[in-house]
Amino acid sequence: MFQQSVRRLAQEKLAPLAAQVDENGVYARESVAIMAENGLLGIMIPEEYGGGGGTAIDLCLAVEEVARVCGSSSLNMSVQAGAYLPITYFGTREQKASYLPSLASGEHIGSLCITEPDAGSDVASLRTRAVLQDRTYTVNGSKCFITNGGIAGTYVVFVRTGTTGSKKDISALIVEPTFAGFAVGKLEKKMGMRGSQTAEIIFENCLVPAENLLGHEGEGFGIAEACLGVNRVLIGAQAVGLAQGALDYAANYANQRYQFGQPISRFQGLRFMVADMCIRIEAARSLTYNAAVKVTKGERDALAFAAMAKCFTSDVAMEVTTNAVQVLGGYGYMKDYPVERMMRDAKLLQIYEGTNQIQRTIVAKYVLG
Repeated sequence: MFQQSVRRLAQEKLAPLAAQVDENGVYARESVAIMAENGLLGIMIPEEYGGGGGTAIDLCLAVEEVARVCGSSSLNMSVQAGAYLPITYFGTREQKASYLPSLASGEHIGSLCITEPDAGSDVASLRTRAVLQDRTYTVNGSKCFITNGGIAGTYVVFVRTGTTGSKKDISALIVEPTFAGFAVGKLEKKMGMRGSQTAEIIFENCLVPAENLLGHEGEGFGIAEACLGVNRVLIGAQAVGLAQGALDYAANYANQRYQFGQPISRFQGLRFMVADMCIRIEAARSLTYNAAVKVTKGERDALAFAAMAKCFTSDVAMEVTTNAVQVLGGYGYMKDYPVERMMRDAKLLQIYEGTNQIQRTIVAKYVLG
């Protein structure tokens, strides 16, 4: 019932906005407001803080349905979760009471700040530094490719607080954009997911109260790792949704498009292509929800299966959306049809939250030690 209600909402409210969101290349405020009004921005936040009290499985179901019609909106929903999960899992009661209700309601948008110019896949090499003095952290450095940068009212920022140069130095801070020394830099112009805003975030002697530290100093890397399982299965759900939306559109087009006196869906070459698209989507969906179950249960191999899901499903989404463009032929290449947007959106899924090459490294370590 939950999945069906989100599907109706996505088709009736979000789908009509998707093309305009992509064309304008600006933050999809109206779509985000619709999701907020319908409780989709805080699905995994506990009910006592205004959220849905759901699991990773619930969130994946919602993200998949939204992604079928609008990749940008599914990304905005996923990044909201990426910001509130560290607070949900590791925040003090005071931090949860202060930040989670506004994130659950959509009053505040969330953002996760990890990536730096010299620290992408190698998170342990981040350089943004925080020094504690008189119960206040002074933060200096910059972050890049930050989704919801300049939009968010709550940032979870990963910084270096120690001097050993290892991942044991990394800590996590909750930062508000009103804090002195916080600034938004360059806004990125992107190939896809154009309804989400991506920006550089700059910290110049940014002052953060000590009580905004998540957990303890040196626990930041573990905090990030603990949330990666959910983040990566959400990418799996995005990928499945994008691929399914592209297949649905291509199949409908193939039944209506006539060439040589019959629908092109009658030609074996196209029928086999569509069959392979369907088979790979179903395999991707099964892997995604298997990983979501493992993450929800906290099983020991959850991170490995999340990496498998992220890697496989994003490759499937890229393949299926590209084939959907091929089914539509010349029309598929035109912006009047949604499959070219879906193809551009799908490319990001192979890159963010750890490239697919990094995911294969994780899986190999799981198999080989």
